[in-house]
Amino acid sequence: MIAEVLSTSTRNYDKDEKFAAYRTIPTFQEYLLIDQYTIHIEHYYKTDDKHWIFMEYNNSNENLVLNSISFEMSVDDLYNKVEF
Repeated sequence: MIAEVLSTSTRNYDKDEKFAAYRTIPTFQEYLLIDQYTIHIEHYYKTDDKHWIFMEYNNSNENLVLNSISFEMSVDDLYNKVEF
């Protein structure tokens, strides 16, 4: 599992080229792209070879649940003390 905090300067690279490079890692199963300017998380997880599911979180009352490891966290907790 890899999580990236997006910035204006790296957003496109993290979403495209870096994600494509990560997908060449056989054990790579889950990717989070976390926006630092607004509540927004893009969550990708691998279901089988070359198949990925996309989920999006935009509300602080949602729970982020990871599939590759046993982990659940509220989006509100993830953004705790972040000032927009």
